[in-house]
Amino acid sequence: MDKIERFNLTSFSGKMKILHLSWIAFFLTFVVWFNHAPLLEAIASSLGLSKAEVKTLLILNVALTIPARVIIGMLTDKYGPRLSYALLLAASSIPCFMFALADNFAQAALGRFLLGFIGAGFVIGIRMVSEWFPAHELGTAEGIYGGWGNFGSAAAAMVLPTLALLFGGADGWRYAIGISGALCLLFSVVWYLHVTDTPKGSTYFRPKQIAAMEVTSVGDLYLLLIMKLPMYAALALLTWKLSPQGVNLLSERAALIIYVLLAAIYLFDAWKVWQVNGHLFKAPVPALHRYKFRQVAVLNVLYFATFGSELAVVSMLPLFFSETFGLDPVKAGLVASAYAFMNLMSRPGGGWLSDRFGRKIILLVLTLGLALGYFLMAMINSSWPLVVAVIAAMACSFFVQAGEGAVFAVVPLIKRRLTGQIAGMTGAYGNVGSVFYLTILSVTSYQVFFSVIAATALLGFAVLLLMEEPRGEIAEVGEDGAVQLIRVS
Repeated sequence: MDKIERFNLTSFSGKMKILHLSWIAFFLTFVVWFNHAPLLEAIASSLGLSKAEVKTLLILNVALTIPARVIIGMLTDKYGPRLSYALLLAASSIPCFMFALADNFAQAALGRFLLGFIGAGFVIGIRMVSEWFPAHELGTAEGIYGGWGNFGSAAAAMVLPTLALLFGGADGWRYAIGISGALCLLFSVVWYLHVTDTPKGSTYFRPKQIAAMEVTSVGDLYLLLIMKLPMYAALALLTWKLSPQGVNLLSERAALIIYVLLAAIYLFDAWKVWQVNGHLFKAPVPALHRYKFRQVAVLNVLYFATFGSELAVVSMLPLFFSETFGLDPVKAGLVASAYAFMNLMSRPGGGWLSDRFGRKIILLVLTLGLALGYFLMAMINSSWPLVVAVIAAMACSFFVQAGEGAVFAVVPLIKRRLTGQIAGMTGAYGNVGSVFYLTILSVTSYQVFFSVIAATALLGFAVLLLMEEPRGEIAEVGEDGAVQLIRVS
């Protein structure tokens, strides 16, 4: 009870001010990232886009987010969330304006591709919130940050079509998207002027290098290299979708060049990992400064199943309800929105449960619930009452989004100075999951799609048994060389 009373959401000072400004920043990134979704019909009509080109825009919108989350995580750890978020918000307004002013598919595609970078904003706030909140409140705070920020996509769906209608005409969508970009640019200034990286007197711990993630054992070095592979595989899968075998935007030759480039970049990435961590073969890291990368790998798998499935399901659920129950697009969209609306309470709820009852046990319960929820959704058919199907989807979404909150209740407790990089990699795995699941959907049925998600959740449950409950203290070295201990339990 004492913990709840000290966590005052109505306050706008100290750590609560930072939390509110952080979720607003994240909220705006999601508004901009998904500002095209509710306006696709108008955009397609205005630019004369084919169905294949519309689908291509959807793919391009998430393509850059996978590497962007890793890159932004590294930069956040090095330069701090204050500067990193301000620059990301300001820079992302440029491709937003590009998209709003596009006259053809090529211009729109470039703007959408570059806007994938704004999807990396999430990891910046994870580091910021972890600097301001103690361990026993961290899950709740990160859950509020993530859940209220994620609601930006639903807010875009509700507000932007109305803005477009207010301006009217064939170009109404341009004004709506342009306004979202202007808000992003304006808030970058507000953010920079009103936040600090840490509370007064606290130390901001920076990684020794940002060229690659630091690990503390030879085994972890090999595991890091293995865990990087799915991110490159997802980018290769996106390339395949754009090739003649998919929507035919890229030629066979162009796709082959991208495959070769991805392989070359992975080898370069592996070389940087070796540069940063090769010393492990010569001398072990002192026990006080070690951390287990296995913890990160487990969280990656869990976020693959949680946020990966959320992104995929949000993309297809309106169509699923429309085709299964014969609903018109407007009703199907409203019914499906119940899944996304759960974010406002589910993700903070997952974080709060994690704070109160333990990180590992809550993740086990939520992951099992997620698996059962998707197995239930796989059984939905036209003979079900619509209200029962909606309740099943909302129940499933609770476990999905609460699981996301519980995952990021653990991320900041692994190694403070690497929080941005860990959050970036874990967040990227969410996008990897969405690419994987949507690819499954494109070649199978809805039932198989939901069943595959459930099966990967069960895999996550099994892997989760390998995770250790964060306890004790993290040792960090300040810029003055002094060792400081940060409690994580």
